[in-house]
Amino acid sequence: MSLIKSQLIQIITEKNPHLFLRDVERIVATIFNEITNSLAAGRRVELRGFGAFSIQERKERVGRNPRTGDAVMVEAKSIPRFKTGKELRLKLNSKSNIPTPQEEQN
Repeated sequence: MSLIKSQLIQIITEKNPHLFLRDVERIVATIFNEITNSLAAGRRVELRGFGAFSIQERKERVGRNPRTGDAVMVEAKSIPRFKTGKELRLKLNSKSNIPTPQEEQN
């Protein structure tokens, strides 16, 4: 099961009834926009305990068309990378974090 942006907004709104839905939408959008803009500017984004976003540069190279086998030039590009923080890694690997089948259905 995945968590999509609208579900995240709903969860935050439910846990913070003093906030309006439109304000939570604006907050979430602002956070995502700032992360995106920082990465586009070549800056690293670190969220303590969660992880760090960074950019990896890939050089121009010669690739192959999988259908024909012809050589194709692949342009240089920037790839976003995410490295988990220590707290997130510990939470993901703890035995008590495994959901029961009933929790997965909810």
